[in-house]
Amino acid sequence: MIIEKKSKISPKGLFISFEGPEGSGKTTQMALLKKYFESRARNCVVTREPGGTEVGENLRKIVKYHTGNEPIYDETEVLLFAASRAQHVRNLIIPAMKNGSIVLCDRFMDSTTAYQGYARKLNLEFINELNRFACCGCIPDMTILLDINPKTGFERTKDRPSESKSSDRIEAESLEFHKLVREAFIKIAADNPERIKTVSAENARELIHFQIVELVNNAFGPF
Repeated sequence: MIIEKKSKISPKGLFISFEGPEGSGKTTQMALLKKYFESRARNCVVTREPGGTEVGENLRKIVKYHTGNEPIYDETEVLLFAASRAQHVRNLIIPAMKNGSIVLCDRFMDSTTAYQGYARKLNLEFINELNRFACCGCIPDMTILLDINPKTGFERTKDRPSESKSSDRIEAESLEFHKLVREAFIKIAADNPERIKTVSAENARELIHFQIVELVNNAFGPF
């Protein structure tokens, strides 16, 4: 006799963030996972950081596509990301989860630690406290880290359409910067093995999707 296992998902929803270096395929894998959940009659919300709300999208334009003579300082940058996150958590993520939705988010607090903490070399203790403040206790149930060699990621980004006429100022950083970002993500994942699951983004996208579905089902399923 086969006994159907009960889903481990909370009735208050589920929050899965996607992290990784530039060109790791987060957008593609989120779209595939959304399709998977919806094929199983689960309501799924796809969002991103910075962004996700009207305020957040306006901040995104500043922090990623700012042009002009006035520079954005590293300290300014980290606070803009935190401001977007604070709005995002309260205005979209928490309400969606309260409605029982599955929230898939392209980048969250780990990106701030990797990019602004390790790569920009800002104070990690301050960034951890800033993340705690902005997240308001909202931590992903699972984080999928799509790991890729920065050189490979750079090649992939050349082929994707830009969302702005201006170049992405963070994506345009040096290869050395993006190597630091990747190393940071690997360290963050090693420090948080229960939450963060690493998947190689250098495999075929169908295999990556299969591995992600398996991870999600093992943790919260079956779906």
